Amino acid sequence: MTMTSSHTSGKVLRTQYQASVAEYWNAEKDPVNIKLGEVDGLFHHHYGIGDYDPSVLEGPEETRDQRVIEEMHRLETAQADVLLDHLGPVGPEDRIMDTGSGRGGTSFMANQRFGCHVDGVSISEKQVAFGNEQAEERGVSDKVRFHFRNMLDTGFPSGSLRASWNNESTMYVDLFELFAEHARLLEYGGRYVTITGCYNDVTGGRSKAVSRIDEHYTCNIHARSQYFKAMAANNLVPISVVDLTGPTIPYWELRAQSSVATGIEEPFLTAYKEGSFHYLLIAADRV
Repeated sequence: MTMTSSHTSGKVLRTQYQASVAEYWNAEKDPVNIKLGEVDGLFHHHYGIGDYDPSVLEGPEETRDQRVIEEMHRLETAQADVLLDHLGPVGPEDRIMDTGSGRGGTSFMANQRFGCHVDGVSISEKQVAFGNEQAEERGVSDKVRFHFRNMLDTGFPSGSLRASWNNESTMYVDLFELFAEHARLLEYGGRYVTITGCYNDVTGGRSKAVSRIDEHYTCNIHARSQYFKAMAANNLVPISVVDLTGPTIPYWELRAQSSVATGIEEPFLTAYKEGSFHYLLIAADRV
């Protein structure tokens, strides 16, 4: 029996807020995501880390834009590599999950690296369809699949995953609910990794710049402390915490000078430089 689309989305999208987030991503055709993905077919929905090559801003004006786009894409791919570096040992028979998988960039990189099964989960039906088309084109649809599911209630079997992650998608959900679901999905000793932007408890509350980021992306950035509280409450024990704030600033400085700038670059740079916002990687083991 096939369920109608509206019935299915009613089960996946629990709240009006989730419906509005799904609507945003279903309609999203931002050049900052599309143009960069067209460089090599890996479509990311996250930011970059590392120093950029200043020579991309020099040289012939007519090819400058493409050079900048390619360099931004390189930095975003480097970010995904750092996340995958922290997943621990993953074998070809293991199952891992990309929750909030976007158009699938990190999922395909994980499959390329480990040869494992990857399930991507998104509340955007457009993103899911895009990812599955890409899996077919790449010839990996037997190993990489995308699903229209809610990351707080994925429906996958308990203890079925070797590893799971969120790459810049935790700010759309309640962390306690999210980590409860990851803990349920992971086998004992399984690894969870997130890269995320979080506001600094020390500076107290959301700064003006952080509030502008929330507004721009219809998200709800969490305090740094909330990540560790929610992990501790759900049997996830941090093994590694890496502050990527410094390494992400060059990416934003380059993006501000690109044709795909959206105007949100200034709040990110302000928030990072004033210390009210951090870009963190947290890796934790399921115990």
